[in-house]
Amino acid sequence: MGGTGTLKAVLFDRDGTLVVDVPYNGDPQLVRPMESAHLALARVRRAGLATGVVSNQSGIARGLLTFDQVLAVNHRVEELLGPFDVWEICPHGPADGCTCRKPAPGMILAACSTLGLHPSQVAFVGDIGADVEAATAAGSQSVLVPTRVTRTEEIDAAGVVAENLLAAVELLLDTATTATGGASPKPDARQDAPV
Repeated sequence: MGGTGTLKAVLFDRDGTLVVDVPYNGDPQLVRPMESAHLALARVRRAGLATGVVSNQSGIARGLLTFDQVLAVNHRVEELLGPFDVWEICPHGPADGCTCRKPAPGMILAACSTLGLHPSQVAFVGDIGADVEAATAAGSQSVLVPTRVTRTEEIDAAGVVAENLLAAVELLLDTATTATGGASPKPDARQDAPV
């Protein structure tokens, strides 16, 4: 990865990556961390890197959720997984033409700005192709962690694929340490089962 330096932050998609995806979830009691989320975040924080969450929440635009409900769910995510240094939420729908909704890079760039980092110093971990595309458009590294909803073509198109969050984080930290880059073998897409 070119740019201005080593890895300084890891950003994560929320639904399907950090927590089990409950479509248009407005209920904090339904939040359940993905299997290796605790270990992955502990590893990132122990390495001294910033953490953040970047999440499309089109349920707001669709009238299925209020912004306050999204904030309440985010608060529960932090209760379960610890505090994050930055949150970026896109409330728009697919037809709104915003520059923040993934696969557009707006939220990743905004998170980089908040953290005072160049996009090349930031990696983004997500579970679908739009996450990888947003990171690429921003100039950041990406790791895809497939789930049951990840399409085969998204896995095939991803440069780096990991079987779960902990594996994704270890890969990023190893790459940052050795500065040699490289990709992992692409696993079966049904590995990170919820707890």
